[in-house]
Amino acid sequence: MSEQKHLNLNNGLKMPILGYGTWMATEQEITVAMNEALKVGYRHIDTAPVYLNENAIGNVLSKWFSSGKIKRSDLFITTKLLPPGADRPDLVELRLRKSLADLQLDYVDLYLIHTPFSVFVDEKGEYKRYEDGTIIVDPSTDHVALWKEMEGLVAKGLTKSIGISNFTVKQIERIRQNCTIQPAVLQIEYHIYLQQPQLIEYCKSANIAVTAYSPLGSKGVGSLNKLAGIKRELPDLLEVPEVKAIAQNHNKTEAQVLLRWIVQKGISVIPKSTNTKRMRENKDIFDFKLSAAEIEQLNNLDANLRIVNFSFFKGTEKHPEFPF
Repeated sequence: MSEQKHLNLNNGLKMPILGYGTWMATEQEITVAMNEALKVGYRHIDTAPVYLNENAIGNVLSKWFSSGKIKRSDLFITTKLLPPGADRPDLVELRLRKSLADLQLDYVDLYLIHTPFSVFVDEKGEYKRYEDGTIIVDPSTDHVALWKEMEGLVAKGLTKSIGISNFTVKQIERIRQNCTIQPAVLQIEYHIYLQQPQLIEYCKSANIAVTAYSPLGSKGVGSLNKLAGIKRELPDLLEVPEVKAIAQNHNKTEAQVLLRWIVQKGISVIPKSTNTKRMRENKDIFDFKLSAAEIEQLNNLDANLRIVNFSFFKGTEKHPEFPF
């Protein structure tokens, strides 16, 4: 089956439509998992400093480059502006240079503003909080000023592309009306229960590629909610009857169906797994195709249900850019 395996970005770069996500993986886990991911053929790697594993990823990449098994040009690597304490213009270049040092790279292929909001941090880098535990937000977040600094990173060769994550149409449009370099990618939560059709349509009209995080849901958010004292039931997307029936029809796993549904829409996905078997399965989604009826069946499951709703950042709902 002839299949589109790359997205053409608006700056001429090609981004693999399937990537490997690294959120909620410890350095020890990611060291093993990254080696396996590269072995089975993942060439699009998504990370961020807040994941606390860029050092481990950098060590793995360095060994692979030194071995001659892969070249830097074989990979598409994304990282992000440390959220949300570094969402200030004077910190943008500093934070990317720190990520590059940890990743042992001269450049990344894509650098994203991770969140549209910022908060105050102390000298230790920890979030400042009120006595009741809520985070003290920084209301002065200036997306246009941030973007000007992001554009400077491209000029300096520190990143090939720039984009945003968790931004709304209004926030993206503000950047687009005041920029020299258009955003290449928007990374958002996207799955059968959160399809955001208006945002997706806007990105298509603006020639902004979309990357879906948490395409299989995100059980890891449960642990963050627990730490924040939030009691919230999270859906298990792999147990949805319609998904299970379609998976059985194609002799595929539920995860493969969920990922296939997304890439068939021309949206890239970055599933995360540290299990070798599932990593291989997640990559094996290009040898079957969902029918129009099956696509529609899954489309009809949209419930505008956000799993990563930032409620574990208690206090951010007071930020002037809320809702995100």
